[in-house]
Amino acid sequence: MWPFVNVSLLDLCAVFRGLMLRLYLASPPPKPFSTVPFRRDPDFVDRGDLLSRVDERCSEPAGRAALVGLGGVGKSQIAIEHTHRTRERSPETWVFWVHASNAARFEHGYRDIADVVEIAGREDPQANMYKLVHDWLCRCEGKWLMVLDNVDDADYLIKRQAVIQSQSSDSGRQTPPPLRDYLPQSQNGSILITTRSQKSALEFSEQNELIQVDPMDASNAIELLDKKLESIGQRNDKDLVELAAILEFMPLAIVQAASYISQLSPRYSARQYIEEFQKSDRKKSSLLNHEGGKLRRDGEAKNSIIITWQISFEHIHQTSRPAAELLSLMSFFDPQGIPEILVRGRAGDAEHKIREGKSDNGVQSDTDSESELNDDDEFEMDVRTLRDSSFISITSDPKVFEMHRLVQLATRKWLEANEQLEKWKEQYIKILYEELPNGQYENWTYCRALFPHAKSAVTQRPKGDRSLREWASLLHNAAWYALRMGSITEAVDLSEIAMKVREKILGQEHKETLSSINMVGSVYNLGGRWDKAEELEVRVMETTKRVLGEEHPDTLTSMANLASTYWNQGRWKEAEELDVRVMETTKRVLGEEHPDTLTSMANLASIYRNQGRWKEAEELDVRVMETRKRVLGEEHPSTLTSMANLASTYRNQGRWKEAEELDVRVMETTKRVLGEEHPDTLTSMANLASTYRNQGRWKEAEELDVRVMETRKRVLGEEHPDTLTSMANLASTYWNQGRWKEAEELDVRVMETTKRVLGEEHPDTLTSMANLASTYRNQGRWKEAEELDVRVMETTKRVLGEEHPDTLTSMANLASTYWNQGRWKEAEELDVRVMETRKRVLGEEHPSTLTSIANLASTYRN
Repeated sequence: MWPFVNVSLLDLCAVFRGLMLRLYLASPPPKPFSTVPFRRDPDFVDRGDLLSRVDERCSEPAGRAALVGLGGVGKSQIAIEHTHRTRERSPETWVFWVHASNAARFEHGYRDIADVVEIAGREDPQANMYKLVHDWLCRCEGKWLMVLDNVDDADYLIKRQAVIQSQSSDSGRQTPPPLRDYLPQSQNGSILITTRSQKSALEFSEQNELIQVDPMDASNAIELLDKKLESIGQRNDKDLVELAAILEFMPLAIVQAASYISQLSPRYSARQYIEEFQKSDRKKSSLLNHEGGKLRRDGEAKNSIIITWQISFEHIHQTSRPAAELLSLMSFFDPQGIPEILVRGRAGDAEHKIREGKSDNGVQSDTDSESELNDDDEFEMDVRTLRDSSFISITSDPKVFEMHRLVQLATRKWLEANEQLEKWKEQYIKILYEELPNGQYENWTYCRALFPHAKSAVTQRPKGDRSLREWASLLHNAAWYALRMGSITEAVDLSEIAMKVREKILGQEHKETLSSINMVGSVYNLGGRWDKAEELEVRVMETTKRVLGEEHPDTLTSMANLASTYWNQGRWKEAEELDVRVMETTKRVLGEEHPDTLTSMANLASIYRNQGRWKEAEELDVRVMETRKRVLGEEHPSTLTSMANLASTYRNQGRWKEAEELDVRVMETTKRVLGEEHPDTLTSMANLASTYRNQGRWKEAEELDVRVMETRKRVLGEEHPDTLTSMANLASTYWNQGRWKEAEELDVRVMETTKRVLGEEHPDTLTSMANLASTYRNQGRWKEAEELDVRVMETTKRVLGEEHPDTLTSMANLASTYWNQGRWKEAEELDVRVMETRKRVLGEEHPSTLTSIANLASTYRN
């Protein structure tokens, strides 16, 4: 007889469940297979060592790996490929795919696992599904791999669950552990996570288990495009390279673009996509919002890269408002180098005041300051938030940030949709307006760092008048720097926009408007567009005369600028008349020793020098130099400039010793006072080299020419007009030594660069062509020399006029080429025309006139 045992129904159920579990574990499990819901992508591109690093981490006992990167860089695609390769290598391995973007989907993933492996008790509504799966995986004797896809916000996994009724104790209610605890640690299993957030990844993985997934490199991106477009026959290598680059090598953007092109093919091509994409930000956004392509990714994930990123923006905006504001501000700057100084403490003025513990009326709050984070701590937290989400990264310089251009575009579109675009655009413009200085040499280092951001501002025209005025000032200073750097095209674009905006909001006669007009005139002058420069400078002069009076300093400056344009056109008489008026007025109004008076005297001396009126030029040069020595000091930059001018006058008279003494003094002083790389120092070195060259001291000239050229290349860039001038000077030194090959190589480089940078009709381009023709002439290559000489002469006639000094020089050069070929009649005709014109324009005693007389005499002799 069995003894009576008092057993409750609950205890019997527990015993029964235990018996069933032991019976189940004793029976063979179903045959392992994969729950990955995606087919393998036949167009998958193997990206270097990413897959091998995943394999290495996940092959270890209890292995873990986390693929971390910006949305759209291909994390899920890498994970999918890894699961298929795992099954190929090891068919006995279970592969489980869990969509883990939120708690509901995570639970659904675990229920799927329970159903697949047929865990006993899974149908029980009271069962803890997480624990069932966890325990089965821990006890499973076979290998398994679990992928947790899109764990972008891990809060639901690391926070404790809501209190539930206990199923195993009479104690009533208990708090379950966080879901993270149900991720098993098993020697037979491994876990692979994909996430946009480094912070989320570190909740489940060690730092050394994180694998950063960046956009593809160029070759991989082009390969992916090629595969996606292969079926429609669009495989133009040049277009694929360009398209991959403008999409910043983002896999999702590439798949989107390929899908769009394929849908519209054959009436649409990659080239048309590129052209549309580059039209405007609005068009970029429209194309990147296209949903399409067999992406083999989570069905709930958006296939538009713009929407994919904007979902992340929303999350950051909700969880970390200061970080969202920092991202909003950074989205306007040039993405390749955002200095910390421009964005630290600049985002969200109101929030910044609150964080300082001040109320709106400026009264200190009662918040315990010791318990609050300071601004530096908050900024670092905001940066960490954005870095964790892969929206920004740090360059080799920890004080400089980077972003992807497409991320910036998506951020701005999000701001536009939320009616915040104008607010942050104005903040960005205000920062640059306050930070970007003018283009003077002492500001070049800072200007160089900020210039790319100023260029980015061109496409960010604000709406408000105050911000428009700041925008115009910002572009004006940027144009100033571009002008000093010799970047003609950029200087024109920036200065013209600033001028038009100022004209519209400030009026034609406002001081800032006139300053902009002067700037545009200066840019046109450098670009050789003298007619347009003259038109603008006449407007400024007439306006300042009427508004400020004929004797106002600004009026006199405008007259000097116009005289400079006349000088460039070879209109010596008109230039001289203006320079004399300026000099006489400044003497009377400002005094004989005022800096502006001395500058006007130096300008007039330059006019005399170009007319061969050496005595008059020398008298003015000496007066200016002596006065500046006494008033400004011997080492002042203006004093040194006046010494260089006097040396030039001596040099033109063949007074080499006097010129050399001054050139040496100027060079040594500028080196000591301004530094070896200052533009004025380099000019002084070039002047001394010229004096050496005129004395036949080739070795000394060459040493200086090489130093100047190399320094200008490094400081100003290889295409700056001053750099090209120094290359031409070195070529001249080689030419004088009969080193034709070296001279020719430099002449060709200078000519080709000036053609591309300044245009085929720019005076500097024509000079470079004449130099090359001279080199050909000295080698007896008459045909090549003649072709260039004719082109130069015809172009200068059309562009500068038949009586311009440069035109007459080009005619004399062509006559020389004819003379060397024994074509005396053609040489004589040109020589006569040159001589007669120079007599009338420059005067009978001008050095150039005397040279032309000598040339004609030589022709007669032959």
